[in-house]
Amino acid sequence: MVQRSFGTPASLEEIEQLARDALARVPAPFAAHLGGIRLLVEDFADEAVLADLGIDEPFELTGLYEGLPLGDKSIEHSGAMPDRIRLFRRPILDEWAERGDVTLEQLVAHVLVHEVGHHFGLSDDAMHALEEQAG
Repeated sequence: MVQRSFGTPASLEEIEQLARDALARVPAPFAAHLGGIRLLVEDFADEAVLADLGIDEPFELTGLYEGLPLGDKSIEHSGAMPDRIRLFRRPILDEWAERGDVTLEQLVAHVLVHEVGHHFGLSDDAMHALEEQAG
């Protein structure tokens, strides 16, 4: 993993690679249940998503899990759209620039693990523990 400290802003593809690198570090018991999740990286969330979440400022949303938490799934949900994790590049870059206390790699991993946690229906404390294991 190469850490960036300067240069042009990370592209969508670079953020996706950082996210995939972070996914590869998720502990095995969790990773085994992530194969069907689609990972998307976009500049911003679309207007409809922001409106649904009651968010006025698109820079406030760095990531989103779209799907049904694993514990809530049943045979009745077969044929549903695949679960997705969406990361939003511009808000991630903005937060990274504002914070200055984490690398871009660390921030992308943090956002990704948080959204993975939603897939498993984890509490914030459990998400933090997962993030430490994946670090």
